[in-house]
Amino acid sequence: MADKNDTTDAKNMEDTVDTFPFSFGKKSVPVNIHMSREEFEADIYPMNRKNRGFAVIINNKTFDQGVGLGARNGTDVDASALANRFAELGFDVELEDDVTTEEMMQIMKKYAYMDHSENDCFACAILSHGEEGIVYGKNGKVEIKKLLEPFKGNLCETLAGKPKIFFIQACRGTEFDEGVEMNVADAKGEMDVDRQISTHKIPAEADFLVAYSVVPGYYAWRNSIDGSWFVQALSTVLEKYGNQLDLVRILTRVNKLVAYKFQSNTSNPYMSRKKQIPCITSMLTKELYFFPKQ
Repeated sequence: MADKNDTTDAKNMEDTVDTFPFSFGKKSVPVNIHMSREEFEADIYPMNRKNRGFAVIINNKTFDQGVGLGARNGTDVDASALANRFAELGFDVELEDDVTTEEMMQIMKKYAYMDHSENDCFACAILSHGEEGIVYGKNGKVEIKKLLEPFKGNLCETLAGKPKIFFIQACRGTEFDEGVEMNVADAKGEMDVDRQISTHKIPAEADFLVAYSVVPGYYAWRNSIDGSWFVQALSTVLEKYGNQLDLVRILTRVNKLVAYKFQSNTSNPYMSRKKQIPCITSMLTKELYFFPKQ
């Protein structure tokens, strides 16, 4: 039985938002991006441009005294491992060590304002201290949202419709994941003249993927010698499957590796035997493979 408010009257068939009342903020101006119909309708991101693209690693190890944060020993191992993996996938890798919040914003704007027309995608890893929604430069905190904003499709036109990938190794809170005990048992046994041009709009927020080292609210663990759990697992899986599996499947395997392999071991009983699970936030619209360049 139809709801009494159900109607086929065209003037009532309008989309709305799930909050009310609401106010309209600054109006976003659409930009015109040229893309072939084949690329627009594909289920896999085209990765056949001249360059794979840039991969930027922001590696913050030491912090100003006034910030009150200790050195992130082991992070250089993370940065080196990621630099190797990105290079193997065909990226042009840039490493930035111990930068301020202002410098972090400048780095993001620098790459967002570049011409990426001949690039497949963009990748960035941020290795630092953090809290929910923020990461630290050496002199203080900055919102992750602000760091990613310059890469939106309506601001970075040459990356519109292309993957923008961010890996963030940082705490997102002060909770410990106690884990849960599990008992695991063995199982038993067209022609150009006819080409039609149409205009489509895609969200400015589309085609991002942000892989966090941990879910909101929790600590992210790092070994002072071997590096962080998340980057260790990411490096291992990328090295083995980086050219074979799509990125979401790769990150799912990273989740499994972190969840199953790692457990904290410290001299403080309160901090021992803790667990961690990474978190994938995907706005990708296609499957993303890093097939080798021909």
